[in-house]
Amino acid sequence: MNTKYTYGLGRRKGAVARVRLIKGKGNITINNREAKAYLCDNKTLLAELTDPLALANKQKEFDVTVRVSGGGLAGQVDAIKLAISKALTLDAPDLRPILKKAGLMKRDPREKERKKYGLRSARKKEQFSKR
Repeated sequence: MNTKYTYGLGRRKGAVARVRLIKGKGNITINNREAKAYLCDNKTLLAELTDPLALANKQKEFDVTVRVSGGGLAGQVDAIKLAISKALTLDAPDLRPILKKAGLMKRDPREKERKKYGLRSARKKEQFSKR
């Protein structure tokens, strides 16, 4: 199978998403499963997932194939959004300002802070006892 595709990589928290955009009818496949099934019919996450394609008016132009690992569903969706945005800008560089203005070209750097010794979590301390 010799099909031409555009590749994009996105990361968020612990999630890493590798996306391929192939000319098609607008099907989204995540880890060999339909997006709706993978995201447990969560309409918010499904709508968020298609944001870059909706902004570019290319929802029905591309089939999106995603391989995603790590993190939870919300982090994975954010990673997929970034990957789709990067792949779209490789395919059509004139879309970059539109996606950048919408905040879809920036990687969210926030990560979970590590637990410190002597504490219950990253910053939570034992309850203070006066007596």
